[in-house]
Amino acid sequence: MSLLTLFADLVSRGAEYRVSGPMERPAAARMVWHDEFAWGRLDPGEWSFDTSRNKAGWYNGERQYYAADRAANLRVADGQLTIEARRERLDPARFPDWGGQDYSSSKIISRRAWRYGFFEVRAVLPCARGSWPAIWMLPKGVRRWPDDGEIDIMEQVGAEPNLVYATLHSGRYNHRLGTQRGAQQPVPTSCTAAHRYQLDWRPDAITIGIDDRAVMRVRRKPGDGQPEWPFDRPFQLILNLAVGGDWAGAKGIDDAAFPQRMRVDYVRVWQSPTERRSR
Repeated sequence: MSLLTLFADLVSRGAEYRVSGPMERPAAARMVWHDEFAWGRLDPGEWSFDTSRNKAGWYNGERQYYAADRAANLRVADGQLTIEARRERLDPARFPDWGGQDYSSSKIISRRAWRYGFFEVRAVLPCARGSWPAIWMLPKGVRRWPDDGEIDIMEQVGAEPNLVYATLHSGRYNHRLGTQRGAQQPVPTSCTAAHRYQLDWRPDAITIGIDDRAVMRVRRKPGDGQPEWPFDRPFQLILNLAVGGDWAGAKGIDDAAFPQRMRVDYVRVWQSPTERRSR
């Protein structure tokens, strides 16, 4: 079964996890970390670049090369982070880890990791066919996917512009099996206006929302263990803009629309006193 078919199946099954209602930070939560991108450059003490699979090729059939600290693909200016995907072939003499990809982009991972909390990322997304922006989380020191867990706060593919996906993956519930837990939400202005993509992660439930409105909630069930609920350890935050692949490239890539950009105004994290002690 193709990845596109599996995510299409999510639409029919997503009603189980779809919610609609106010989404508020817990009253006891206090901001414990934030990046307002005010330095004029990416803070290397807070973020690292992921270039680990440039030679081998990235997962899901994605077609981008992820550059490290290259202004053409990632820059900070005027209080905003921009990740830019470009249609270009690179010079292997200058980029020795280039794997022959036709597109370049960037992917960054927070150096810090958190266990539970309220997370908010304010961003404007690209909508070109073939683009795949994502705001997501993996556990620190991840060894095996999907067993170790994945939290997708926001994904949007250019094949379905203005439709945002929120998804959880684990050993028992993941897109390989067609059992991933999640929901989708139309956001008509996702590519023209900034929206706040939010995660409320607690020991017994994960809620994902947009602009203070919950769109998805998954509750931990009695007896759930690692295969069902690996979300009990510190996770790192990831921001990236992929190109193509089994899902985002299902309807091809509109090369004429590139470059494409994801713009991020800030990343903020709140935790309650209990959550801070649980790290």
